[in-house]
Amino acid sequence: MNQKRNLSRPQRGFTLIEVMVVVLILGLLAAYIVPKVAGRADDARITKAKQDIRILESALQMYKMDNFSYPSTDQGLEALVTRPAGDPEPKNWREGGYIKRLSLDPWGEPYKYLNPGIHGEIDIYSTGPDLQSDEDDIGNWNL
Repeated sequence: MNQKRNLSRPQRGFTLIEVMVVVLILGLLAAYIVPKVAGRADDARITKAKQDIRILESALQMYKMDNFSYPSTDQGLEALVTRPAGDPEPKNWREGGYIKRLSLDPWGEPYKYLNPGIHGEIDIYSTGPDLQSDEDDIGNWNL
């Protein structure tokens, strides 16, 4: 008797046309949304690099307040993490450093540091997505 009930009830489901319409709509939405979201990833990386550079610049200013000069180009940003050797010798270097560790830029490269800088007293910069030093670098001079 149960078998007769199941046979008399029509089966419910989606037709091939309904499935194809849904797939078409999803494809159109993806074609519209994906390019907009993909462009945001580059914007997010640039924003992250700018924030990192501001943090490094603040740490370097604290270093200068304690030691009366910025680290040399040779001492580099590593002077913010470990006590540097060489000239100028940091007489009041803060135990524990000025930052915990140096991070890479969002493109996987180390941040660059120059003292004296080309654009100012010191330059802290990332070469950006093209990994080439040129006019589109992200630096403390153009924040």
